[in-house]
Amino acid sequence: MGSRLLSLCMLLGICLGEPDAHFDPSICRYALGMQDRTIPDEDITASSAWSDSTEAKHSRIESNDGDGAWCPAGPVYPNNEEYLQIDLRKLFFLTLVGTQGRDGGGLGKEFVRHYQLRYSRDGYKWAQWQDRWGNEVIVGNENTADLVLKDLGPPLIARYVRFYPMADRVMSVCLRVELYGCVWQDGLRSYTSPPGNVMQLPSMLVNLNDSTYDGFTVGGLHYGGLGQLTDGVIGADDFLQHKEQGVWPGYDYVGWNNASFSTGYLEMEFDFDALRAFTYMRVHCNNMRSREVQIFRRVDCYFKRTLHTPWDLHPVSLSLALDVRDPSARTVTIPLSNRRARIIRCHYYFSSQWLLISEISFLSDVLDSSEPEEPSPLPEPRETTPQPAVTGLPQGTSQRTRPAITTMGSFSESVHEAVSVNRINQPIAMDDNNNTSILIGCLVVIILLLLVVIILILWRQRWRRLLGKAQHRPSDSDLTAHLSLPSDTVVINNTQNLSLASRHSNRYERILTAEGEYQEPSHSVLAKMPTLCSSSEGAGREDLYVSRAVCMHVRRRL
Repeated sequence: MGSRLLSLCMLLGICLGEPDAHFDPSICRYALGMQDRTIPDEDITASSAWSDSTEAKHSRIESNDGDGAWCPAGPVYPNNEEYLQIDLRKLFFLTLVGTQGRDGGGLGKEFVRHYQLRYSRDGYKWAQWQDRWGNEVIVGNENTADLVLKDLGPPLIARYVRFYPMADRVMSVCLRVELYGCVWQDGLRSYTSPPGNVMQLPSMLVNLNDSTYDGFTVGGLHYGGLGQLTDGVIGADDFLQHKEQGVWPGYDYVGWNNASFSTGYLEMEFDFDALRAFTYMRVHCNNMRSREVQIFRRVDCYFKRTLHTPWDLHPVSLSLALDVRDPSARTVTIPLSNRRARIIRCHYYFSSQWLLISEISFLSDVLDSSEPEEPSPLPEPRETTPQPAVTGLPQGTSQRTRPAITTMGSFSESVHEAVSVNRINQPIAMDDNNNTSILIGCLVVIILLLLVVIILILWRQRWRRLLGKAQHRPSDSDLTAHLSLPSDTVVINNTQNLSLASRHSNRYERILTAEGEYQEPSHSVLAKMPTLCSSSEGAGREDLYVSRAVCMHVRRRL
């Protein structure tokens, strides 16, 4: 009897945990090491810096090293693309950030009035932080000296954090920062689940969606991110009440309707940063039976060591005894028997019409922290945000929810199928990279063709000039030869207007012809030689002798 009572007490302690057993963000507000230099200089980088004395390593809060702060090289207006990046080396739960301007021993005048935050858990996918109402811009400083703190609601889970200074005009800005939070012990990098549904009450519609999810929504699935199930906010007994101000009823919970699932269970998948040995999983659920809300009656969890290995055949299962008397919300603890995995998939079986969860946490130990992180199995898609389905409508209405994935195959394969189904009804966005490469190739070909044409034109003009010079040769009609004594001048193409002195000073002259016809001068001279030689017959003996000698000399030369 005593052993049975002890077993019953242990089971009750496991199944009905205390609400405060979950992570409490209110005590997670420790400075992470910018001021005390726990974060080394090499883990602080920036898009640019004005000079060596305003590099990223000088962006530590309450420090005047260098010129007193990080200052980007150019103005941040209007693109707001300059950033300061901090690498925390592992996942942290961030609840607070602090900023300062550049004091520089009283000489600084630069500070940041507004800024934005972006963060990443793997260094590849970056998310834009925004508050619960969708505001992305954070109010910064009004002077250079005061430290301004900003509570992050919702908190963010990240390894890399970027500060993007903003300005409404061209101006110089400088920044010093600090991060506050604590180590994210769960190691959970993302979870995959169907989006929450909308509950229709007689007086209102209750939106039970995951409004702070920072991943993707494709084909009726959330994947690749974290949201309200890991923000540390525990829902109240009455799910219509909320702890945050200015939000809608049901904000603290994510809820699913049993009618949306043909198998009678909700399937969720959890992806962790490393191979871990899991002790237990805690799920905080609502149990307001008057609204047809109850905790799950059974859970089956499957384990996978890596993305490419198969699922373990033997799941960890736990069946719960339903409490029909106590309507208070509660934390259910599921022991995981020290199973080793990097990916966990769990099936939560409905016990009523609705299942409402506000928080999920894990207790585990890292087995091999040196193992590199595996990239996401899916490319980043075009984000789509389908409207949550309204359930509980009267019969005959056309509003229906999309059924969840119910097969036991890989959840990644299910996401692929969901993406394919989703793309059937949507325009396909073509990749711009292919068009860009084709355009660049066409431009290169056109430029090469133009160069070839220019070279051909220049080559043709050069040969035209050479041929033109070759064609400018004297014709037969303009070549004349006057033979005389050695004391006289031999003139070719002699004109009648030249003086005797000119003929003596220039023994040979060429005059261009008008007709542009080329003939060999030797032919012209030979044609006239009989006339020259015969014209000397009437001269004296001495002249005749000289003429014949000249004729013979000319014939030898020609």
